Amino acid sequence: MAIETAIFAGGCFWCMVQPFDSLDGIEKVRSGYTGGHVENPTYEQVLTHTTGHTEAVKIWFDSEKISYRELVEIYWEQTDPTDAMGQFQDRGDNYRPVIFVNSPEQREIAEESRAALAASNRFDEPIVTKIEDAKPFYEAEEYHQDFYKKDPEREALEMAQRLQFKADKWN
Repeated sequence: MAIETAIFAGGCFWCMVQPFDSLDGIEKVRSGYTGGHVENPTYEQVLTHTTGHTEAVKIWFDSEKISYRELVEIYWEQTDPTDAMGQFQDRGDNYRPVIFVNSPEQREIAEESRAALAASNRFDEPIVTKIEDAKPFYEAEEYHQDFYKKDPEREALEMAQRLQFKADKWN
């Protein structure tokens, strides 16, 4: 078993857990905050847009069962890569789309994947998702973890626009 991590920001972290959590080779997925300058931020602090953090998920995966490249491809299908200032109904820099890379290999994979997506002409607008070096990841409060399991009705409401976009652009 070769456990690695991936960190993806794609809007509301509630909506980013389930698409990865259910895959073979995923050890765990945690919601949290990263990319900012405040240590151990709270949800309320991140909402003020003064911490520099964005909501993200950290994924622990067995690279012998699922590759980082596969995770990046799944990531694209969960987001609108043409929207730099939020995702769907969630607006602001704390919902910006970012692939946070942990190594030069992850950066190369993410950049190649982004270039291929841009060249595909799937989207009319440019791909604006950032690729940044990973910064400290702070786990969100427990009530945010595994939200799709805790409140499936609310999760369905949060996912509605995202799922429609996915159906329009990816299916």
